[in-house]
Formats: sequence, structure tokens, C-alpha cells
Amino acid sequence: MNEGRKEIIQIACVLVGLIFLIKLFVIQVLDDRYDKLAYSNAILREVDYPVRGLIKDRNGKLIVYNTPEFDLQIIHKEVKNLDSAKFREVFDLTPEQLRLKFKELKAKREYSPVKLTTFLTQLSTRDFAKIQDNIDLFQGFYIQARTTRAYRAQAAANAIGYVSEVSKRQLDKDESGFYKQGDYIGQSGIEAYYEQYLRGQRGVRFKLRNVDGVEKGSFRNGAIDTLSVAGQDITSTLDLDLQTYGEYLLKGKSGSIIAIEPSSGEILAMVSGPSYDPTLLTGRNYSKNYVLINSDTNKPLFNRPLMAAYRPGSIFKIAQAMTALQEGVITPETRFKCDRGHPMNCHGPHSNEDLRGAITNSCNPYFYNVLKRMVAKGTSNDPFTDARVGLEEWTKHIRSFGLGKPLGVDLPNEKGGLVPSVSYYDRAYRGRPWKFSNIYSIAIGEGENLVVPLQMANFAATIANKGYYIVPHLVKGVGDSGKPLPQYLEKHYTTIDSAYFRIAADAMERVVTEGTGQFRAKLKDIVLCGKTGTVQNEPRPDHSVFIAFAPKDNPKIAVSVYVEYSGQGARAAAAIASLMVEKYLLGATERPQVEEYVLKGKFL
Repeated sequence: MNEGRKEIIQIACVLVGLIFLIKLFVIQVLDDRYDKLAYSNAILREVDYPVRGLIKDRNGKLIVYNTPEFDLQIIHKEVKNLDSAKFREVFDLTPEQLRLKFKELKAKREYSPVKLTTFLTQLSTRDFAKIQDNIDLFQGFYIQARTTRAYRAQAAANAIGYVSEVSKRQLDKDESGFYKQGDYIGQSGIEAYYEQYLRGQRGVRFKLRNVDGVEKGSFRNGAIDTLSVAGQDITSTLDLDLQTYGEYLLKGKSGSIIAIEPSSGEILAMVSGPSYDPTLLTGRNYSKNYVLINSDTNKPLFNRPLMAAYRPGSIFKIAQAMTALQEGVITPETRFKCDRGHPMNCHGPHSNEDLRGAITNSCNPYFYNVLKRMVAKGTSNDPFTDARVGLEEWTKHIRSFGLGKPLGVDLPNEKGGLVPSVSYYDRAYRGRPWKFSNIYSIAIGEGENLVVPLQMANFAATIANKGYYIVPHLVKGVGDSGKPLPQYLEKHYTTIDSAYFRIAADAMERVVTEGTGQFRAKLKDIVLCGKTGTVQNEPRPDHSVFIAFAPKDNPKIAVSVYVEYSGQGARAAAAIASLMVEKYLLGATERPQVEEYVLKGKFL
């Protein structure tokens, strides 16, 4: 009997011992809560945020730099006897705001009562000067230094973009695990596209503390500390003076201006109007300002050069001309009469023009007949089949200009426009047959044609280059390499022979010297080649459009201008484009009366 009781007692002791061993194993190995608690009591982990890379213009002028700011962090378990009235006074908070901050704190995904967690963000240097003498009054609170973006000029906001705190959605999509809540990330423009180069790499420092929370130096003499690595600087392709001038000309108007260096594809200016002041999207008022900007009915965050899709209007006639020449359905000497009663109305005193004359005078009936020859070639006795064959060839050539798809610029959210194809019209007519008479409005850049302004600036650059383009881009060099990304060095050739581009350039020169662009685009000592366009926009006023490049020989700049609701292309758009060319090539305009005309904005 005694032996049995002895065995039971022995078994109970073993079980109790096993329970203690298992519990000890869980505490020390499986459950890190106690380890974190002991660790955090002795060691303070400080993040060393990297300095974000600078952004400069093509001439080395600083556009975006960094300025100090500070976050207030908290170890919640260490907060004792908080004088909330004093705290609210120092940090300019209402009682309700303070309660909300503590509620938000506990809702954060990285929150732990024994770990540093961000409590207030984006305190300015002025805020810091006010609180640094009081921070010791608030046990458990710490200051974390970091930097935020600042701007030398209120220019190129839509191209440069902005930086803000990483969102929950972005954290969920971040498979690399690089970002933590509270980190900053580029949200648009160059800041977003080149985020991996600009952001740098965070470091970390570990500091010893005593039981009262007083720092006692580095943990292990800094052996496990890591230094932050600054982000790489970026040299943009923008000419800050030209960009600023473009924004000056477009002030108070809706539209876009894009200037490209044809030989390199480098974007010299990218103006979107209306735009916004980039300084509003920095600092503690970011959220409030973002709501105001985003709700503005003029859509200042909408990057029109990349995202606004318009019908190209008469500037598209140049693409039609070169496609028809390539297909052999016309020659430069081909003439069509500009008859009254034609399905397409025309304008101006001209008749029976050859190709150069038709471009010079922007003759609608001429290009109606050009497209008819391309689409209705007579390859089939069935006009519906004939149109399908002709349109397939037409589409192939038009798309080779970089139209109908995103070009691949180094910015997010680029749209591709639309080049209507056989499959497009099959869907549009829901299987019913269609032929030339159903689609002829595309002959003059109307109908289903859609382009974004960047594509038309690239089209002007392609003509200047006599048949090729380099994808337009906004960054000239990343870091010490001084080179753009590899895809922005490659030449893309059209399906059109280079000889036909010379014919187009001759005609575009005549547009400016004696045609629709002569009144506001002609320059005294610069041979400018251009084409006007007036985009139908019923029931509202038409859009004013102009593309150009200059000088004719060895071109240095290609431009596209869209000014919404401003009527004929020969007015607002032609005037602005020629002023941009003057500014870039000469440093200033020699026609103050044209500049004054643009600034007044009375185009209708």
C-alpha cells in the first residue's frame, strides 16, 4: 500500500516538473513577449532614417531637397503620471485629439506596449524648438529625427510627384517587407517611379538604458548597429527655367505643354494645368491639404500630359500623309479639289492643292480622299472586306508612331490613347458590317482617334528625327552613373521611309511661314516647323492644338500644346508653342506682344 502511494507521489512530482519545464520552454523559446519586455527595458532601438535622394534639373539646379522634421514616439508601458494638460499645451492638442491619438496608437498593426511606436508625426523644426525643453517631463516619449521633402521652386509638381506615409494597402502589397508603418514612399511622378533609387536604406542603433530609462551609451559598443544608406540623387531631364516659363504661360488655363529634345527623348518641360503647390503636400497639414486639392473640381492632381485623352484634330493629317505616301496611294504632287458640298467642310481660300499645300492649309477634303484611297483600295469587290484590308495596313503604320499604346515614359498612370482597328470597329458595330463611309472622320484626326499630349510631342520629335523616336523620359541620370535606365537609350523606328519625313517637314515649315500658323508661330531667326489643330468639342468651345519642332535642321526641341476650350489651334496653342521654342533656344521671347496675348487668355 505504501509502495503504491510512493509511486503516485513520484509520478506527481515528475508531472509537476514537466509542467514547469514546458512552461519555461514556452516563455524562453516560443513566446517572445517576456524577452521583448526585458529587452526593451534595457535597450532602446532607434531607427536611423535615410536621407532621400535629391532631384535636380538637367543643368544641376536643385528642384527637390530635404529638410529636417521630427516624430514623437512612445513606449506605452513607460508612460506614467502623464500631465495631460501640459502635454496638450506643448503639442497643441485638444483633449479630444489626445484621446483619439491614444486610440489610434493601439489600433496600429505594429503596436506593442513595450516597443517604440509613432505617436505624432511630421513635427517641424519650429515645433521641435518648442518641445525639446519639455520632452523630459513626459516619461515614455521620445523624439525621432527624420527628413521631409522641400522645394526650391513651385514648379513641375505633376512631373516630380509627392511623398507621403505608406498606406495600409501599400503595406499589404509590399511582398519584400521593406516598408513599415510610418515610412514614407513616393506616391506619384518621379518620386514614385524611381522610389527604389531615391528611398535609401534605413539603419538602426541600439542604446542601453537603466531602470529609470536614462540612456547609458551604445549597446555592445555599437557592434550590431547599422548605418543608414542615403538614397541616390537623380538628375532630371527638365530645364527648370523652361518648365517655370511654361507654367507661367498656362496659368489660369486647362491643358498641357510638353517639350522634348528629339535626339535623346529627354523631356525638357512637362506642364499640366491647372497644377498645385507641391509644398502643400508636406508637413503636418498634408492630409487636410490633400483633401482640398483632390476635391478641387479643376483636378490639379490629374496629370494631363499623360492621362488626358483628346482627339488629335488636324495635326493627325501629317501621319495620314506619310502613311499614304508609304502605301503608294499618293505622291507629293497628288491633288484633290476642295469642292463645296463635300462630306467634309473646309476653310480658307484654297483649291486643288498638292500634298504640301493641303498640309499648309489644313484641307479636310484632301485628307478625306487620302484615307479613302488607303482604306478603299479595291483589293476586293466587297466594300466591307476592302475596308478591313485597308484599315489593317493603316493601323500598322499609325501605331508605329507610338500611338494607340502607352509609350513607356518613366512616370506612373500613362494612358495609351486609341488607334481604331478592325477589331475595334467589329466590337463597335456589334458584328454588323462597316466600310469607309462609316469611319472617314478619322481622316482628319476626329472620330474615334484618341491621343494623349505626350504622344503628339513624341510624334513631333519623330518627324524631327526623320523616322525614329527614343521613348520620352524625365530622368537623365540615376546616382553616380549619369545615365538613364537602359530602355531610354533605344531608338524605335516607324514603318515610314525617312524621305517622306522630309516632305512632312517642308510642309510644316510652310504652315508657319504662309499657312494657318503664320500669325502667332512665325519666328524671326528660327525656322520653326509646325501644324495647327482645332479639336471639335461640342457643345463646348473647341480645343486649341499645335505641334512643332525647331530649328528645321538639327532640331533641338519638339513641342506639343493643348489648351482646352480655346478655339483654333492657330491662336492659343500656336502662340504658346512658339514662345516655348524662343525661350529654350534664345533664353527669352523677342515678341512681347504674343506673350501678352497668351497671358490675357482671350482666345475666342
